Amino acid sequence: MNCIIIDDEKHCIKTLSRLLETNFAEVTVVATCDDALLAYDLILLHQPDFIFLDIEMPKLNGFDLLSKFDHLDFDVIFTTAYDRYALKAIKYSALDYLLKPIAKEELAIAIQKVESKLNPISKAQLDMATAVRNRQMPDTIALPTTEGLTFALVNEIVYCMADGGYSRVFMADKSEILISKTLGDVEELLAEYSFFRIHHSSLINLKQVKKYIRGEGGEVIMSTGTNLPVARSRKNDFLDIFTRF
Repeated sequence: MNCIIIDDEKHCIKTLSRLLETNFAEVTVVATCDDALLAYDLILLHQPDFIFLDIEMPKLNGFDLLSKFDHLDFDVIFTTAYDRYALKAIKYSALDYLLKPIAKEELAIAIQKVESKLNPISKAQLDMATAVRNRQMPDTIALPTTEGLTFALVNEIVYCMADGGYSRVFMADKSEILISKTLGDVEELLAEYSFFRIHHSSLINLKQVKKYIRGEGGEVIMSTGTNLPVARSRKNDFLDIFTRF
């Protein structure tokens, strides 16, 4: 497989190139670039199978670079140092990324996904990531399932339930989506929306609560008619935020 590394930090390009050369004989770096404005032409010239793309670059960020293409004929592995909005953009749109400094084990997983063609980028994902990067909260988020991606309106998510290393997302139309994320991951993803963890196994949308029934912990009745228990240890925090909501 041929790839291009695009990163405004030359030492990052050098480190990743060495890592690939030493450990991944199936990958050939056909070009590197530290200027996002020049990267567009390089991609057209070399037609790589995939690219490593830094998100935070001067002049043009990684999402803006990709938006210049009418169609993505290559896979993308995003690379980024810890940046709140860059990571948030990636997570809302369910894009693959590597956190700098890049670990060999994580790199191997990312390359395997490229080989398996598991995560082609859609226009919807790119638009969503761009919006979040520009400090806009999306109405829709991408939920990774075993079959691909499902795009769901946040306000129509009624509640989420833990299911081992997965989570079940229950929608207002009473449909159910099994996603390959833990409930903790889902809670983090929805942290800036009106969601509250009422129990170690359940996360609810406060906008979808129909009624609260008092008790030791109590329980909530959701808009779909589902009754969910509130953990005793979370009751006071729930009532505090629910009465203010």
